[in-house]
Amino acid sequence: MLQTYEYPEFEYVQSDEQKTGTAVRHQAVVIGAGPVGLTTALQFAEQGIKTVILDDGNTVSIGSRAVCYAKRPLEVWDRLGCAKPMIEKSVEWKVGRVFRDDKQVYEFDLLPEEDHKIPAFINLQQYYLEEYMIERCKDYGDLIDLRWKSKTISIKNVDDDSYVKLQVETPDGVYAMEADWVVACDGANSDARKMLGMEFEGQFFQDRFLIADVVMKADFPAERWFWFNPPFHRGQSVLLHKQSDDVYRIDFQLGWDADPEEAKKPENVIPLLKAMLGEDKEFELEWVSVYQFACRQLQDFRCGHVFFAGDSAHQVSPFGARGANTGVQDIDNLGWKLKLVIDANAPDSLLNTYSEERVFAAADNLMNSTRSTDFISPKSTVSTAFRDAVLDLANENEFARPLVNSGRLSMPTPYINSSLNTADTADFAGEMRPGTNCADAPITTNGEDGWFLNTVGERFTALVFGQDPGVSDIVVDGIRCDVMVVGKDIIDAKDRLAERYDGQPGTTYLLRPDQHVAARWRSFDQGKISAALNLATARDSGRA
Repeated sequence: MLQTYEYPEFEYVQSDEQKTGTAVRHQAVVIGAGPVGLTTALQFAEQGIKTVILDDGNTVSIGSRAVCYAKRPLEVWDRLGCAKPMIEKSVEWKVGRVFRDDKQVYEFDLLPEEDHKIPAFINLQQYYLEEYMIERCKDYGDLIDLRWKSKTISIKNVDDDSYVKLQVETPDGVYAMEADWVVACDGANSDARKMLGMEFEGQFFQDRFLIADVVMKADFPAERWFWFNPPFHRGQSVLLHKQSDDVYRIDFQLGWDADPEEAKKPENVIPLLKAMLGEDKEFELEWVSVYQFACRQLQDFRCGHVFFAGDSAHQVSPFGARGANTGVQDIDNLGWKLKLVIDANAPDSLLNTYSEERVFAAADNLMNSTRSTDFISPKSTVSTAFRDAVLDLANENEFARPLVNSGRLSMPTPYINSSLNTADTADFAGEMRPGTNCADAPITTNGEDGWFLNTVGERFTALVFGQDPGVSDIVVDGIRCDVMVVGKDIIDAKDRLAERYDGQPGTTYLLRPDQHVAARWRSFDQGKISAALNLATARDSGRA
């Protein structure tokens, strides 16, 4: 039954600079070739930034690890040309069910409205995800240099913080390299973070959970199922997800007293699974792990010319799928800003807004993750009483069901207080306020069906509804903003764009290169757009 994944091994190749012994200054270096590091390389390559990736291994992640990928990072990967194989291989889902004992108490739909290209969530083993991204990296030629078996053992900003020096250990010894910019994507135990003296703030939670990836033929639907106090695992919680290749991810709460090494042994895992699935159910274990989780983050994601992203910058509990998903959004935020600074079209201070916006997002994720953890695994009499009361009420009372917290699933955090936003001066309906990521909608262009998010991104765009202002672009001190008219350049195929953006005639949005709203007005005004462009690129500290 077991269809064992064949882990690819990537070839270590000695770099030219190691052969010559001469340090080379690179435009950008990324530490870590996980989902966030690979996203960084792809994002930078799309911007034309040459990037070296250093990874101390030579294969993809072992085990399914992060399996739940949300709509927003998938939209980013779609823009970078690698989402299609991910979605095709994955299990798509949007419905979650919460049970107490053996009775359902709550159900939710993460994408109840129609007409979106990207699903609410997919489940896909991390090794497939990384494999597809590595393949995509090859399409960029010499813009991406993947260096396997290359461990960063030293990293430091030079005295004037103008570039970074690194020492890299390989099978052929140690060599020196330099970089204008470095992005540390080397995980929760980041060596780069430690070497630069950066400290996490937050807490570890005193509980342990077992992950079992189980290969079996089963009739569980493509949904997220979560049990409180199920009859097959009394006093604890259990989470079930369906993955591709007939693999099911099952998380068992163990309690703080569990011995991690003992808990992972097959003779201890198999009885848990049989109690859940039945004595006669045929299954095989593909991967088992025990984890203790933390909710911690850096308070500044920048250290000189080094940036931190993903787990090296923030850690959350796995309930809510906020790890890799938020890491991808880190890079979506950083890439366009770095490109503008490299091209001398924005001041260095623009890069400080990466930390401003993403520290805010990390704090939001930590808050939601901590609340979920407190509900799932209460550590006080009051917390336990609250959880039990909510679950009791949720059986019969609709008002209580939204209070049930089995993990608030990953959603993008709007940058509502960002210094790059232009404040609203008119009333709007809907969610597309400044700082929010853009909603998708079906469109047609030149008679061809398409999607709105595939027409914007990697550049500034002024989106105008209904009224043609008679200009195709606006250029402000080297920064170009394309003007896109709904009804002329793109057709709102089902009126979803007007609905989601409250697109009355004349309504104008300024969209950032990372598909976030920077400003909006009820009429097109080139002077206001120019002022908002200056604000959105940190070239003007005032507000339009």
